[in-house]
Amino acid sequence: MSHSKTSAIPVIDLSKLNGAPEQRREFLKALRVAARDIGFFYLTNHGVDLNLLSQVQNISRDFFALPQHEKDRVAMVNSRHFRGYNRAASELTRGQPDWREQFDLGAERAPLQQTADSPAWSRLQGPNQWPEALPELKPLLLEWQKTMTVMSLQILRAFAEALSLPVDSFDSLYGDKPNEHIKLIRYPGRGDNESNQGVGAHKDSGFLTFLLQDKQKGLQVEVEKDRWVDVLPIEGAFVVNIGELLELATNGYLRATVHRVLAPSTGNERLSLAFFLGARLDAVIPVFQLPAELASQANGPESSPQNPLLRDVGWNYLKGRLRSHPDVAKRYYADILFS
Repeated sequence: MSHSKTSAIPVIDLSKLNGAPEQRREFLKALRVAARDIGFFYLTNHGVDLNLLSQVQNISRDFFALPQHEKDRVAMVNSRHFRGYNRAASELTRGQPDWREQFDLGAERAPLQQTADSPAWSRLQGPNQWPEALPELKPLLLEWQKTMTVMSLQILRAFAEALSLPVDSFDSLYGDKPNEHIKLIRYPGRGDNESNQGVGAHKDSGFLTFLLQDKQKGLQVEVEKDRWVDVLPIEGAFVVNIGELLELATNGYLRATVHRVLAPSTGNERLSLAFFLGARLDAVIPVFQLPAELASQANGPESSPQNPLLRDVGWNYLKGRLRSHPDVAKRYYADILFS
């Protein structure tokens, strides 16, 4: 692979959204072009307090530094809602283990009452698991989650405007219960003879993903078939990418792009923090009518036969979780896996 430059991924300045009319137009055009041509961009001047980001990075390191038995007390296999900790190599992408340990949390909500008619995806809603050994993790991560939701919904509305849709077009899809998923991820160094799959090649399933990287590179984007470029860290910037829901909603005008993470070499590690904004679980994604000029450039959504895209948000999300976490699937979803 030839060495790639950061410049393949555009840098977009969110402060222009609230600037003069000309700056706003420039921002909306840059957003549309980046999301269509590459599906990835850096977001700077995003308004999220850099001190808060630094605190979240530090407490994430503290979490991963806890004794193994403390992390295992909040293991994801204890949660039917797919919340909690996974050791390295326990999550699968395309059937292969990812060399990363991670902690997943979602919106802190009460579980939905289950009846004989409840769809299986309704089990996804529920509380998070929190480590007793690090009580300060919960308030800080919930504050970050709230801040990220406000900022990401602003971007989602900007997308509606950039596509010449009514600014509130996506509002009913996320409603008052958007799927706000956070992943704290640590990639340990790998030995010379071990797989370099930090995360295998995949697309994200929601609306938008925001990633905060540390200084260690590893994220790569497939900008064209078999042409991978590095998304090198830019301090204080989020890497933003389009999820499958936006690709579906725009009939493939916006692009959910395949990406992967290469595990760092021996003696190094990589910390990344991901925030995924998804739709409410009971939403069904429509295809929005784009203006003729944009609609003519829509490629149709790409759907892999092994992993077909579903318009029903809850089923689409659950399908991905069952495939990634077979231990949780077997424990809590055996009725649908084997029915």
